[in-house]
Amino acid sequence: MGIRQGSCTQAGISQGFVEAVGNTPLIRLRLLSDLTGCEILGKAEFMNPGGSVKDRAALGILLEAEESGALQPGGTVVEGTAGNTGIGLTHLCNARGYRSLIVIPDTQSAEKIGLLRSLGAEVRTVPAVPYRDPNNYVKLSGRIAAEIPGAIWANQFDNLANRRAHYASTGPEIWEQTGGRIDAWVSATGTGGTYAGVALFLKERSERVRCVLADPHGSALHAWATGAGLKAEGSSITEGIGNSRVTANLEGAPIDDAVRIDDQSALETIYQLLWREGLFMGGSVGINVAAAVETARRLGPGHTIVTVLCDSGDRYRSRLYDADWLASRGLSQPRRERVPA
Repeated sequence: MGIRQGSCTQAGISQGFVEAVGNTPLIRLRLLSDLTGCEILGKAEFMNPGGSVKDRAALGILLEAEESGALQPGGTVVEGTAGNTGIGLTHLCNARGYRSLIVIPDTQSAEKIGLLRSLGAEVRTVPAVPYRDPNNYVKLSGRIAAEIPGAIWANQFDNLANRRAHYASTGPEIWEQTGGRIDAWVSATGTGGTYAGVALFLKERSERVRCVLADPHGSALHAWATGAGLKAEGSSITEGIGNSRVTANLEGAPIDDAVRIDDQSALETIYQLLWREGLFMGGSVGINVAAAVETARRLGPGHTIVTVLCDSGDRYRSRLYDADWLASRGLSQPRRERVPA
């Protein structure tokens, strides 16, 4: 990439949004580390300037499109997204002089859809239909891009610039921050970019690092990763993770194990992170951290496990943190127990 994520031209000073992406800290999750006897560390991707891990993929995609000449000044970036990649892309388009057109399923949170509009994106909400349907939001965004002069299709699911961004930035950061003492990398995946880019980098550094795919119910990836084929069971309220297919970004990535997490367990996890760690997190973080705890159980005490704190709970307040909405989905809002003085 032309600009390294998180680079600074002067110590402590980032040149705009672009250079502020990356170099996020690792946060030790004290309660869960103490509980498991392992070091469970969360990569604080919610601290990126656009608020999520998807800033890295958005930047990688944009920079490669500029370098190839596909994206010219004044052009348009079109993407089908569950929200966070579109948010990152729109921030970047504002910073670099492009228009953004975002196609998003109408099942995604009102907070994300509203934020995209506030940022200035042209937002088209569409019915949520399976990938095999020609009107799936991903396929539709590709057709729209082809019809607009000077537009590019970000194509985050199958554009390898996505995983290259994580191979070039997220993976090296984790390796350096842990001093190479990492035993397992655990992450859910939607596009495959974060999981695969980091896994490919870490495996090059040490074959002993276990790469563990976390997955919600309703996704086919857990079954695929454990040798049962692309079969999905159940459903999930989580947004932006899980898939019914193996994307180009995920293809060929090392997978040593897979963990499937149900929605209630993910909810319990994010509420505990809030009440006991002070971290206000989104639903995919619940999948990631719960899977990291299960990985710690499988490996036994004394291991270092890294996962991703993808985004904050602010984008899901009307859902994950609303008792009535959760009850309408057959889920219970966790109850806070009084912590002894």
